Amino acid sequence: MSESGLTTGDFTEENEPFALFGTWLKEAEGTEPNDPNAVAVATVDEHGLPNVRMVLLKGFDEKGFVFYTNFESQKGREILGQKKAAMCFHWKSLRRQVRLRGEVEVVTDAEADAYYASRARGSRIGAWASKQSRPLEGRFALEKSVAEYTARYAIGEIPRPAYWSGFRIKPVSIEFWHDRQFRLHDRVEFRRATADGPWEKVRMYP
Repeated sequence: MSESGLTTGDFTEENEPFALFGTWLKEAEGTEPNDPNAVAVATVDEHGLPNVRMVLLKGFDEKGFVFYTNFESQKGREILGQKKAAMCFHWKSLRRQVRLRGEVEVVTDAEADAYYASRARGSRIGAWASKQSRPLEGRFALEKSVAEYTARYAIGEIPRPAYWSGFRIKPVSIEFWHDRQFRLHDRVEFRRATADGPWEKVRMYP
């Protein structure tokens, strides 16, 4: 690092964003005290009004970034309506941030089934019991619903609800940000015109 805090031979030299993201996520797994895969997901409703909330990233590869949810929830309805979303990871322990955005597709039934089967039994029951994002008259109503589905699926496998699946954000932009002294941060953005096009790398002013 120079006296100005600017750097050269570090992540800004990388030319492939998915590999770089994998490296940063792995490092975060060793430093973040809780949920290094936690990520803010931003969506917009039919009026263009934005919403943002935290979810857990459950997989990524060159096809995109995957998370799971109730499709009848607010974020589910907004994503299905607009087919676009954005993500922002912030790893405070590493003083790093990654932002990405793009179009969204639904994962395959096989992918959703495999992930759903890997969840704890209580979490699978919860997917049935919770009418996510809709009004709840009291905690007892939720606990009653959990008890009802626990009794219904007391034996054997718990099927995946038809309304519960995953989304894959196929990024057309991925930006890597690293905090530097005097707010002279390092920012590198990878851009492409389509989700299967070639990447262009641009270094950005902080």
